[in-house]
Order: sequence, then C-alpha cells, then structure tokens
Amino acid sequence: MDQTSLFAPDSPSPAYICPFDQACSYLDAAAKELKLAQGVSEILSHPRKVVTVSIPVKRDNGEIQVLAGHRVQHSDILGPYKGGIRFHPAVTLREVSALAMLMTWKCALLGIPYGGAKGGIAINPKSYSISELERISRRYISELIKDIGPSVDIPAPDMGTSAREMAWMMDTYSVNMGHAVPGVVTGKPLSIGGSLGREMATGRGVMIIVREALADRGKSLSGTRIAIQGFGNVGGAAAELLHQAGAKIIAVSTGLGGVFAENGLDISELKAYARENNRKISGFPQAKLITNPELLTLPCDVLIPAALENQITQENVNQIQANLIVEAANGPVTLEANLSLEARGVTVLPDILSNAGGVVVSYLEWVQGLSYLFWDEERVNGEMESLMVQAYRKVMHQSQTRKISPRLAAYVLGVGRVAQALNDRGLYP
Repeated sequence: MDQTSLFAPDSPSPAYICPFDQACSYLDAAAKELKLAQGVSEILSHPRKVVTVSIPVKRDNGEIQVLAGHRVQHSDILGPYKGGIRFHPAVTLREVSALAMLMTWKCALLGIPYGGAKGGIAINPKSYSISELERISRRYISELIKDIGPSVDIPAPDMGTSAREMAWMMDTYSVNMGHAVPGVVTGKPLSIGGSLGREMATGRGVMIIVREALADRGKSLSGTRIAIQGFGNVGGAAAELLHQAGAKIIAVSTGLGGVFAENGLDISELKAYARENNRKISGFPQAKLITNPELLTLPCDVLIPAALENQITQENVNQIQANLIVEAANGPVTLEANLSLEARGVTVLPDILSNAGGVVVSYLEWVQGLSYLFWDEERVNGEMESLMVQAYRKVMHQSQTRKISPRLAAYVLGVGRVAQALNDRGLYP
C-alpha cells in the first residue's frame, strides 16, 4: 500500500527500516490470508486522524523553545482510541503512525473495546528539568484537549514518560473541564485513580506468554535459560517475575551495556545494585560485561528483546541461537529477519501479543475509573492473566489451523476482528 501521499520519509538511508511500511506489510499479509476486499484494506491502512501541534516551552534559563508534538489516531471502530505518549529523541510521525496501527490490532486481539492511537515528542527527557517536563506535558495535552477524553482517546505512559507525566496531563485536562476526569489517561498514580498492578503489567504479561509457550513444548520455567535485552519497566519486571518463577536469567542489558552469568543472575540483587548506581549494571559483581549485540546472540532457550525496535535484522539473524523469541519491545525483529527465523524453525511470538499486558491493565484501570470502584491487585492480575492466556491460545490455534506463523496468526485475529466490525457498522455516509 502506497503511503507516500500521507507521510514523508524519515530517513534517506537505504538501510533504514521504516516502521510504518513494516506495519503495513503485516496488514497486507493478514488481509491476503483473510481475503479482505481491497476497499477494507485501504481503510485499515490509513489512520483516521493525524494531529501535529506546536509546543512552545520556556526553559528554566528563560529561553523559548518550540517543540512538535504528534498524536495519531488510527481507528475507533471498536471503541475509543488508546495508546501511549513517548518522549524520545527518535520519535517521528511515521513511527508514531506505525505504533498506533499496531495498537489497533493489539486491542482487537486481546478482545479489548479500544482502537489504536499513539503520541510523542522528539525530546530526550534527561535534557530537561522536572519543571520543564511539566510545562511540556501540560502544554502538549492542552493543545490536544479537543481530541482526547475518556470516551474519545485515552493516553498512557510510554518510553520516556511515567505516572508523573500522566498526573500532569490528567490535571491539565481536568482543570480545563472544570472537574476531575480520572478516566482521561491511564497509568496514573494510585492517589488519583491509578490501578494496582499497572507498574508490573507489561512484564507480567511477557512472563505469562513465556510460561504458556514453554508449557506447549512440555517444559516449565524452572531452569529455563533466558536472555533479556532491556532492564527498564518491561525488561526489569519480566526478569524479576521470571526469576521468581524459577527461570535462569543468564543476561540482561541496558542502553549502556549488559551483564552475563552462565549460572544465572540474582535479579533482586541486580535491581538493588542498579538503584544504587544510577541504573548502571555494568559493574555488577560475579557477572561478565556484555554488549547488547552480544546478548542477542547468546546460546539460550528464550530470547526476550525488551528495548528498542529493529534489534534483530538481516545482519545478525543468522547468529541468533534461541529457539523461542518473545517480543517484549515494539518491533524488535524486522520483517526480513522474521522470515529468516521462521524458515529456520525459530518461534517468534509477536509484540501485539507478548507485550499486551500493559494495555490490558490500562483498560482495567479505565473500567475502574469509570465505575469509581477499585479492585485489589490479585483481581487485577487475575483478570489480565485470563485475557493474556485466552489470546495466546487463540493465536496458537489459528497458527495450527491455518498452518501459518504465530505472528501472522495474531494479525489475522486482530485485523479480522476490526474488519468484521467495520463491515457490520458500514461506511458513513
């Protein structure tokens, strides 16, 4: 599908892997498998609304800087838009558009009544003070105030944002509405309507998918050798929960590098070490220093890329030794690398399934906020686990029935549900 009329390329580099083009390729594959009409595919390949706003911010030194903020709303066929807001230097309109599309399929796959959206500002949060970040967050959300709301579009934290930013955004929206509106964002602090279980949700979802995939192979988490690229909110939570379940976490990494231990890392001690050393893990005792590229090629049972996109490519795919890859990050395996892995018999469980725990608990937070009835953590975790396990089993059943990869099966389920809803609703006018 030709999207050049909508978005200019992000990079002239011939080696550049465009996330939006890759997302459209997955849609094309699912549409072909489902035998969708061309018109339906065309509708689903275009975001419904693309908003770019100017964000003037006064720096602490008095200087004025104007930033660009994006919000892409891909589809609301199944319900309100849902998706994170990321503050990261690599944010582009095409990237945000791709992630919005993937969120649509993710919500549909999990049976959540949401459509996909995504937002972002191309900044490095570490280059701004807390007061500057507050001004940026508040101005950004005020510029989008006509395009968001608890029944319209519900933002959430993403890379570079957290409960702190969500609190500022919720307050800004509420002040403009004249009353508290806790349902306008999810991932908030507990004090203003956040949900128990949200902090560990994405990592817990990853753990559940790994557990279910191993069970299908007649194995358990106990003693399973796992390497995790990423030790932040997702990778760190997954490492902790998998370690508690008996898995042997042989390596983890951050953007500054990682650590490896043949007999497994003590994740509790590693987390404590990171807290005491400004998130650095490279000097952790009884562990060998390792680079991010080296981590990906370690001999292990399960590889979990939980950092950035495009980490497993044609350049390193032949060095991958794991026979099960669980995508905790968005798009860590490129389209070409995925085809190579499938040809070798390596199972890749896609991001729209594996990292869906976060959006599931965001949905549960939204439900609690609308009802003003809040649950204990055990119930939240139980509801999330039920949805994750159901989705995994549906994907694997579809994969086996159609004799297609788990990735294509997940897209067939997600795209198929949205396409069916589109056909049932009809085309206006």
